[in-house]
Amino acid sequence: MRRCRMSAPALPLPVEIVGRSEEAAGIFTLHLRLPTPEQRAVYCFLPGQFNMLYLPAVGEVPISLSSDPEDEILGHTVRSAGRVTRALARLQPGEYLGVRGPYGRGWPLQEAGGRDVVIVTGGLGCAPVLAVVHYVLRRRKSFGRLVVIQGVKHSRDLLWPQAYQEWARQPDTQVLVAADAGEPLWPWHVGSAIPLIEQAVFDTDHALAMLCGPEGMMVAAARALAARGLAESAIYLSMERNMQCAVGLCGHCQLGGKFVCRDGPVFRYPEVKFLLERGGL
Repeated sequence: MRRCRMSAPALPLPVEIVGRSEEAAGIFTLHLRLPTPEQRAVYCFLPGQFNMLYLPAVGEVPISLSSDPEDEILGHTVRSAGRVTRALARLQPGEYLGVRGPYGRGWPLQEAGGRDVVIVTGGLGCAPVLAVVHYVLRRRKSFGRLVVIQGVKHSRDLLWPQAYQEWARQPDTQVLVAADAGEPLWPWHVGSAIPLIEQAVFDTDHALAMLCGPEGMMVAAARALAARGLAESAIYLSMERNMQCAVGLCGHCQLGGKFVCRDGPVFRYPEVKFLLERGGL
């Protein structure tokens, strides 16, 4: 599985917004299409990589791809939280924005082939692994069991609740969801998602884990998975930092001696284990 990059990574391409989905309050997905058949034919990405979305006179922001790599339409799920993302939230189908990418290191799906895949996510930051779920379910015979563990602060924060129910009905798939606070009729666990790792059914000798979410949650999840007997080298994390240039030049996303935009955002746990939860890094 090759590392995908566009031919001119520093120059944004104009792309059309062909669809827009409201996922929750302040969270939306932009469905983008590259302008020509030739560009669509050569563009490729790996789940876990990201694009830089650009608006003239506003700025640009890194956004993970949430669609399947074989989809012609590129999905980007965005949380409206800053100047650029608020401007993106005002865009409608038929309008254009700039895209450059994909950038970074994606999830190790080639290494995961034939193995159980355990996904642990926290908060609203599940878009980087959404593409993994799509990828595995569309190629079900190429992987072992799929376990999806998702934790949110409040039950209303869960994006795509119907999708989680649909995933749970798929063969060899286990879905465990937790909310620190649940509304009436909340069908899943109330409390932290970390204890749900004990309920996960997977072969620790033939599994690979992918973690995404707040740093403290990922640390706790990695420790819980290691306590289950999963090798630390089989645990991967998607890190978040202030990525501005996407090519490791500006230094804003430096994590120790690494740059999240260039060396990540996906890291093997031992690579960053001693850099996590340390101020100033």
